[in-house]
Amino acid sequence: MTRCHTAKFGLGQIVRHRQESFRGVVVDVDAAYAGPAHEPGPDQHDQPFYRVLAMGMDSGFLVYAAEAVLEPETGVEPLSPEDQAVWFTVDDQGHMAPRAHPIH
Repeated sequence: MTRCHTAKFGLGQIVRHRQESFRGVVVDVDAAYAGPAHEPGPDQHDQPFYRVLAMGMDSGFLVYAAEAVLEPETGVEPLSPEDQAVWFTVDDQGHMAPRAHPIH
């Protein structure tokens, strides 16, 4: 039987990693683990996974994280409409989708 999960975080939401202590913005969501099969993955693959653009000391980096290790970051302002337009396509109803260009 396949379990269906609803993602806790949405595109453009600011989150914090519980163990690694970094903040970032959700730029993509997978319903379950979709990482490389040959790489060791998490113990629980049947939860949503997020691509999070995080900021380091010198530049940004992309992280693939399980929902269980993320929490909402309430101490940071949400993305402005201008920032959203850089990373996402936004329709008239406010629905977002990741842009098709690579993140650098």
